[in-house]
Amino acid sequence: MSDKTKRTWLITGCSTGLGRALAELLIEKGEHVFASARKLESLADLVHGHANAHALKLDVTSETDIKAAVGTVEKAGGIDVLVNNAGYGYLTAFEEGDEAGYRAEFETNMFGLIALTRNVLPFMRERASGHIINVSSVGGFIGNPGSAYYAATKFGVVGLSESLSKEVGALGIKVTAVEPGPFRTDWAGRSLQASKHIISAYEETVHVRLRQVSEASGHQLGDPRRAAEAMVAVVDSEHPPLNLVLGAPGLKMVRAKLAALTAELDKWEALSLSADFPETE
Repeated sequence: MSDKTKRTWLITGCSTGLGRALAELLIEKGEHVFASARKLESLADLVHGHANAHALKLDVTSETDIKAAVGTVEKAGGIDVLVNNAGYGYLTAFEEGDEAGYRAEFETNMFGLIALTRNVLPFMRERASGHIINVSSVGGFIGNPGSAYYAATKFGVVGLSESLSKEVGALGIKVTAVEPGPFRTDWAGRSLQASKHIISAYEETVHVRLRQVSEASGHQLGDPRRAAEAMVAVVDSEHPPLNLVLGAPGLKMVRAKLAALTAELDKWEALSLSADFPETE
């Protein structure tokens, strides 16, 4: 790959998980990688010894961090691909959730993504090129017990991505929402957060599922390295998808959701249509 064909990537949330796997793959491929995380020291081993890799301190909830990071990458030649990967799970029954917990999740998963994208977009628009990858989740299509707040952020990312793609597509900018299913990362382990307020009425719905999620940590079918390869393939594609579901379990769940939704629409079609003004002759 020549210098002319190398792309410059800005990736958030590279300390672990999908973000780190993607950064590692791109560094190996010789692309220009600006890997970021809240704690700069967590990236030291990732970029060490690689002239094409740079570490940036970037807390996506900090406007100061965002402007500094974007400024650094733009001075280095500009951002070709923005990967909004930073995020985490806050799983709890809706009623158990505490305001500080769910507001913090929205600040990272949703508002941080918005703020960073708004800072990057003007530069992409001026160059009439670029690709924005927003990492959502299968939880951006499916709401499960204990995931109300998390799903709200990830449904939001999917909707934002679709609308944004229709605004900037004609400007030469591509947008893809990536929706992983269960992957072997720290998401369900060290990174997972929950409310300390427990209501016993939700034992058989929420709490059973949360135990299952925790017990499955480290045994998920999804391979972060293969997910990274899939994301690179999307960026390489001349006509990338708006939505990319990753992993067999995720694909199965999304297809089941779409089938159930279609069946529900069909069942209630008459009532849906009854809400319009009658057609005039």
